[in-house]
Amino acid sequence: VQLQASGGGLVQAGGSLRLSCAASGRTFSTYVMGWFRRAPGKEREFVAAINWSGGSTDYGASVRGRFTISRDNAKNTVYLQMNNLKPEDTAVYSCAAATGYALSPKAGYYNYWGQGTQVTVSS
Repeated sequence: VQLQASGGGLVQAGGSLRLSCAASGRTFSTYVMGWFRRAPGKEREFVAAINWSGGSTDYGASVRGRFTISRDNAKNTVYLQMNNLKPEDTAVYSCAAATGYALSPKAGYYNYWGQGTQVTVSS
């Protein structure tokens, strides 16, 4: 499966952005989908994950309550709605797909990765 992330940009602190990740292939609805981010000089960080139906989600502690992951299987797309953005949210955000059934915050669990989209939050 191929993944294409989009929607990044420059936003002021307190603002919002919605990232999208479009997937190719007819088996999108079977994948667990995740979002990760990497800030300059830092390790990759788990942001959010969603199961195949959208009925189960998980979030990293630093974004819980501000970010929402969702998916539209008819459109082969997963979204990340980011509200109340902070300068520390500045990073390259990447989407990933896993063939397993459980949610996981571990990057190694995911089989497919898209290229990242840059999110920059100014103070």
